[in-house]
Amino acid sequence: MTETADRKTMSITDRRSGQDRRAVSRREVTLDVEWEDLNERRPGTLSDLSPAGCFVLSSGDVSEGDIIKLFLPLGDGMKVQLTGVVRNHVLEIGFALNFIEPTEAQISVITGLMEQHGTNP
Repeated sequence: MTETADRKTMSITDRRSGQDRRAVSRREVTLDVEWEDLNERRPGTLSDLSPAGCFVLSSGDVSEGDIIKLFLPLGDGMKVQLTGVVRNHVLEIGFALNFIEPTEAQISVITGLMEQHGTNP
């Protein structure tokens, strides 16, 4: 194995193993969303969700620390906007987003979507 391959393996292993670093457990979901950076709005799919954050499956290029707007569907074309910071990303797969000070109304929408679309891990 080359040094580059070793680093990739270690990186994947470090992200996927060990104690969960999240303060709030997430629920697995499959939910189509939109997200926006400074340049454009893009489609994505949530793979997990909690009142504190989510993981967005998307090929868009982001970096840790980027501020992202996330648009959660409510139905009838309506959406709730949340703002978050990218905590980690996996190129061409997606990124983990930590919500920045969600309001009680936003948390209520998130928990409703978790109940409606979520499965227990």
